[in-house]
Amino acid sequence: MADLIRILASIFLAIPKGLATTFKHLFRKTITIDYPRKPAKFAPRYRGLHYLTRYPDGEERCVACGLCAIACPSDCIYLEPEENERGERVAKLYEIDEIRCIFCGYCEEACPEEAIRLGWEFEFSQYDRKNFVWTKEMLLENFDKLEKGRAKGFIREKKFQFRAEPETYF
Repeated sequence: MADLIRILASIFLAIPKGLATTFKHLFRKTITIDYPRKPAKFAPRYRGLHYLTRYPDGEERCVACGLCAIACPSDCIYLEPEENERGERVAKLYEIDEIRCIFCGYCEEACPEEAIRLGWEFEFSQYDRKNFVWTKEMLLENFDKLEKGRAKGFIREKKFQFRAEPETYF
């Protein structure tokens, strides 16, 4: 009987406690974002849709080394290399399955050429699953359309430009 009284007392005390919390937050300023009318604000390190970058002369950066595919824990990147007319290695086929991707950024960190990046695009819903496989042309177009202006400053401009001068030990 004592247990029943204790249970009933806890129920009757929990209801006013919950209502007090509700009324406390009822008159505060809302924090809901009016998304379609106001642009979304992202954290500086937000990782959205992938894109492949280009050099300023329009040449693509990817040399199909495969490090991005190796680093990917969800195994969503597939690429096939080929040589172009100048004998340089380029990606013949580059595909990313965005459904399998966990947007961890390991592909971005592994790329020695800074070719693959994760942008701020988050509106890429589709009605069909096969539309989530992004090809090389789609990823390059994504860079040209969305990220070209934002990418300045953190991607090197020339092929053999390094961030810091090599240290001399003499």
